[in-house]
Amino acid sequence: MNEERKIETEVVDDVDAPPRARVTDTFERKRDYLAGFLAGESETAPAPGEGGSEELKERIVETLKSIYDPEIPVDIYELGLIYDIAVTEDGDATVTMTLTTPHCPVAESMPGEVELRVLSVPGVRDAEVKLVWDPPWDPTKMSDEARLELGML
Repeated sequence: MNEERKIETEVVDDVDAPPRARVTDTFERKRDYLAGFLAGESETAPAPGEGGSEELKERIVETLKSIYDPEIPVDIYELGLIYDIAVTEDGDATVTMTLTTPHCPVAESMPGEVELRVLSVPGVRDAEVKLVWDPPWDPTKMSDEARLELGML
């Protein structure tokens, strides 16, 4: 009972990130049939690399415009929270975004919601959201439509 145990530790400089799950051609994404039925759309997912990354980027922007800030009645794209959208030819999307403040009430949930919504865009194989604080967000990053909605014009 009183035997001494030795605990060994190892100091490392860096650890490789675990591989991310990816949707491949052999895996068919289940579509929400009710959402498509109610919207009257019959959109099919193009194969990765088909349709061009610019067209895919436009669909991602449209999806991001459906996500609203809970405290400000403006979508996150027009609010200027999205800094960059990068799409590879394989359909991998990387969204660089910020929040209005580091103490934002949705700081934990918003990046996850953005990632899920981007993943739901047909043609997107993988999505990653990078939350950055530099440069910090300020009202000058809002679009004219957002300023008009908030009565700032």
